[in-house]
Amino acid sequence: MSDLFADQSLPWQPLAARMRPRTLDEYVGQAHLLGAGEPLGEAIRQGQLHSMVLWGPPGVGKTTLAKLLAEYTKAHFQTLSAVLAGVKDIRDAVQQAKMRQQPTILFVDEVHRFNKAQQDAFLPYVEDGTIVFIGATTENPAFELNNALLSRARVYTLKPLEDVQLEQLLSQALTDRERGIGKKQLSSNLDAQALLLMAANGDARRLLNVLEVVADLAEDGSTITAEQIKPVIADLPKRFDKGGDVFYDQISALHKAVRGSSPDAALYWFSRMLDGGCDPLYIARRVVRMASEDIGNADPRALSVCLSAWNVQERLGSPEGELAIAQAITYCACAPKSNAVYVAYKKARAAVKELPDYEVPIHLRSAPTKLQKSLGHGAEYRYAHDEPNAYASGEQYFPPEMVGAQFYQPVDRGLEQKIKQKLTQLAEWDQQSELQRYSD
Repeated sequence: MSDLFADQSLPWQPLAARMRPRTLDEYVGQAHLLGAGEPLGEAIRQGQLHSMVLWGPPGVGKTTLAKLLAEYTKAHFQTLSAVLAGVKDIRDAVQQAKMRQQPTILFVDEVHRFNKAQQDAFLPYVEDGTIVFIGATTENPAFELNNALLSRARVYTLKPLEDVQLEQLLSQALTDRERGIGKKQLSSNLDAQALLLMAANGDARRLLNVLEVVADLAEDGSTITAEQIKPVIADLPKRFDKGGDVFYDQISALHKAVRGSSPDAALYWFSRMLDGGCDPLYIARRVVRMASEDIGNADPRALSVCLSAWNVQERLGSPEGELAIAQAITYCACAPKSNAVYVAYKKARAAVKELPDYEVPIHLRSAPTKLQKSLGHGAEYRYAHDEPNAYASGEQYFPPEMVGAQFYQPVDRGLEQKIKQKLTQLAEWDQQSELQRYSD
């Protein structure tokens, strides 16, 4: 066993540290990166070094993979934590690397926590090969890391472990007499295994941490049961990072469930976000957006329902406010859908950006002064309330250069069916007015 993994034999280390894989054969998961013929796996086996970013959720083997790369390439392995380190620590690590007679892998955990200046400090030394940079992050590198650093490193995405892989780790930990808990001769029944896998949620470290706590409390030679596991996992935090990828993935799932008219799925993602610690007011604001973007005039009441739910949350807090938000979510999910207003708004904004700044037509201008009146401002304006059906048929409200432009196209759902009928009727009156004008 190499020095890099020698400390795993220490009995007081956490089970997850003792069970850390020492070879690629022991490594579980990430076959899409390490399988036969996969570039990263072949690079490690052939001892080829290159800078990289390992992106994935906690407990999927990012640190272990970096250590294995150092082991297979006979490189010195040095670590920095972005939570604690600064530019001075980076420079010190680089100076130490320059004095070595072997390549240095500089492993930076939580690299997304480094600011731009700190990330820039790596660039010249990654460029000239002084260090092989390996960063580990749970956040999307495209959002959190500088483009200059990303251009010098390959990004590898690690996936949560599947149940069959977690079962393999569980079996190893139960039977390994040297590094696992095998000395106690413990076993687990199917219900216990299922509960452990659910609690792990794809995270090997979490699986082993829970197993270790339960094993410490179990009697030698006994069978671990689900009842022993339940109190241990009762307060485990869920996978939810306020402001990170999981956060945005879950709010995206909630929004799409509402848009897809699935109230049950929408309530599930709402509950998941609350369980993970999301501020209910954030969700309330997003639900108001859903009412405008995906329902619009198909059911204008949706906007009022959502604003009321937001108000209840602000006034009453939890749990009454959360129930009101749940009511708004289910209302929106079940309401008729239309994004016609959303599309029309985007078209109008695009037109304003793309077209010249046309003058307001004379008949639409305000005339609060005698001078403006003398210039004819508003002189030919037709007051709609004085017209038949309260509609000035044939009147133009666009600049002359934009006559005939159309942004809003109601759909055949909900109230927009009637709105569409109304606009069709108005268009017919406009056409009749135009024909009448020509005949005169």
